[in-house]
Amino acid sequence: MTTVATIMTREVITVRPDTSIRELAELFVNKRIGSVPVLDADGALTGMVTESDLVELGKNLHLPTVISLFDWVIYLESEKSLERELKKMGGKTVADICQNEVHSISPADDISTAADLMSSHHVNALPVLENGKLVGIISRIDIIRTLLG
Repeated sequence: MTTVATIMTREVITVRPDTSIRELAELFVNKRIGSVPVLDADGALTGMVTESDLVELGKNLHLPTVISLFDWVIYLESEKSLERELKKMGGKTVADICQNEVHSISPADDISTAADLMSSHHVNALPVLENGKLVGIISRIDIIRTLLG
């Protein structure tokens, strides 16, 4: 059994919620990474931000489908979804665009568990937490490398 600890990256590049979008973009380009954990001032994991989150800043706004009934406007999609899209499009910092629902894994878990989590949650990387503390990150490419080795 190959564990997450054996293939994870231990020197994790992280950002803070107040990191600017420009700094984040430069980090992605210069470090050639696609996902970064977001840590608060105390070092606690508060989110993940990806290249996809950054790319969404440039997308066209999808206006929700609505119906008007007796002078009421009824959203056929979530109002929260529209609010989230508007916030992301006007994003100035990592806090504005990051995903706050983070799926993580333990260093003792098997890499097949990591692969299952990445696949089921459609993520390219998982933060590795031990006792609530970030100790590494594992990405799809880490798993792929094990297939070659």
